[in-house]
Amino acid sequence: MNPTIQLTFRYSERDYVLAARAHLATRTRLFLDIPLVFILAGVGAYLWRSPAHHWVGVISVLISVIFSLILVLGFIVIPQIAFRREPKFRDEYSLSFSPEEIHFQTKSIDSKIQWSFYAWALIDPHSYLLCHGTNSFTVIPKRAFQDVDQRRAFELLLEECIPKLVRKGN
Repeated sequence: MNPTIQLTFRYSERDYVLAARAHLATRTRLFLDIPLVFILAGVGAYLWRSPAHHWVGVISVLISVIFSLILVLGFIVIPQIAFRREPKFRDEYSLSFSPEEIHFQTKSIDSKIQWSFYAWALIDPHSYLLCHGTNSFTVIPKRAFQDVDQRRAFELLLEECIPKLVRKGN
């Protein structure tokens, strides 16, 4: 039987930003998106000077710029704004993980959540993301654990309680 794992921490902006980027990276295809931006820009720049295809070139460059802005906003700007605008991220979190449930406590939250609430989990070098819904996740920073043994126990609990685990960059 697994013991209850107790964690107490405050989020740092870095915790949330890195987690949000990791989550977004699972939902995008950067290995295709980034080359696409450069190909569109290159084709656009080449066609821009052609009298017959000038507008195709202009449109290609504009699409490339818009796509680049979407990636920059998604990976850099929006996670920082989201963290800074959300007061709950400034609270101290006390979490208890047992095989039966997760107990969340802050100064304004006291709730028990069943593991089945989470559809999947992402494990990256900095954190554990417990994911529910399309854009919703709970961040558990790895720095919140007392030691490697406590982290291993938590990972065993994740394997037991969450149907799908995705490991990135471990």
